[in-house]
Amino acid sequence: MISILPLLLDNKPTEVVVFETNRGIIEVELYRDKAPITVENFVRYVNEGHYNNTVFHRVISGFVIQGGGFAANGTEKPTHDPIQLESNKGLSNKAGTIAMARTSDANSATSQFFINLVDNSKDLDYSSTNMGYAVFGKVIKGMDIVTQIGKVSTSTRYIYLPKYNITLPYEDWPVSDEFIIRAYLKTD
Repeated sequence: MISILPLLLDNKPTEVVVFETNRGIIEVELYRDKAPITVENFVRYVNEGHYNNTVFHRVISGFVIQGGGFAANGTEKPTHDPIQLESNKGLSNKAGTIAMARTSDANSATSQFFINLVDNSKDLDYSSTNMGYAVFGKVIKGMDIVTQIGKVSTSTRYIYLPKYNITLPYEDWPVSDEFIIRAYLKTD
């Protein structure tokens, strides 16, 4: 007789974050086992309501949609301290995956994330010459919504950053707001 108990024990519950957007629902499965620091950080922002009423502020057709940092009026949302980069965990920036956005400083990711519209593994994955971007999950529902957002018209928007007392141009900002109305952990 073959026991199925070990199989049942290996089936850890998956963590799924739901984004309610102005275009519909996007569900993202998180890979805590491969990117524990990144997932913990992301879930903290979700649980705090950080992503509620934010916009996808950077949309590059055929590349990525990025959000998690700005309200529609261009106000930058406050963040926690940056986290350690987990880009060398064997996950790849393929179409539909979600990864943390960061500056040129490898350990600078806070709340902003992006969803890959296409396979960006060549340019965004970790390698001996590239620190890469930390993938931590994948869209499991609503990729059609992600694709719709990825096709919107964009322009340059000038945003005042009080933290630095400077106004900067943000290219690829959607002409019409693409909202994350609410983000939350899905419960079954």
